[in-house]
Amino acid sequence: MKLVRFSDGKRTLYGNYQGEKIKEIRGNPFSSFEFSDKVFDINYVNILTPVIPSKIVAVGLNYMDHARELGMEVPPEPILFLKASNTVIGHGEGILYPKQSRRVDYEVELAVVIGKEAKNVSIEEAQTFILGYTCGLDITARDLQAKDGQWTRSKNFDTFCPLGPWVETDLDPSDLGICLRLNDVTRQSSRTSQMIFDVPYLLSFISEVMTLYPGDVILTGTPPGVGEIKPGDLIEAEIEGIGKLCCTVLWA
Repeated sequence: MKLVRFSDGKRTLYGNYQGEKIKEIRGNPFSSFEFSDKVFDINYVNILTPVIPSKIVAVGLNYMDHARELGMEVPPEPILFLKASNTVIGHGEGILYPKQSRRVDYEVELAVVIGKEAKNVSIEEAQTFILGYTCGLDITARDLQAKDGQWTRSKNFDTFCPLGPWVETDLDPSDLGICLRLNDVTRQSSRTSQMIFDVPYLLSFISEVMTLYPGDVILTGTPPGVGEIKPGDLIEAEIEGIGKLCCTVLWA
């Protein structure tokens, strides 16, 4: 099921995206829900970011082909950092280019959406804590990342974590095509089978550090081909079995 969060102009709702239609869901998609009889035309609603996470836990250097590209050794454990909830925007929204930066980069990522509270989860049971998957972008002010020596400022400007367009709840994440196009030119292309640490391992590892709550997001790392964006650019992040997340770059 493609679980979409949307607005009809009056209310924020959840539904099942079905081509040009959305079938409304009653209840909480993180617990119990049922389908209503109401169906919305996709052209008359606003698609919103699929979740509002309390935190986004991101993973650095998690693709073998990206490590080879950079000439870096494979890390013995996942490298974690956090992105704040203010960074989240949805499909079709604008990424704001901050005045403090002279170099901002794109990174396409498979995003894991947590379905229920997770603490000290085993690798074997990790899948049962996942609601589904969506497309994500880890936008980074690369010059500030190098200047600061740590990543908080460079990763956490408003709009620096687009997510969407929906959460696919029925998907095997182990070997999916993942790509990014910048102004219709493919810049990143790989498969999730290139991940150094797979999704169950990451969820288990992170849950041993911090409690994950329903709606929280894990960004699982980016493939090779990371590069620069400029105001006016169109970014299309696409993952097999999920769909396409599109954002434009605007001056802040």
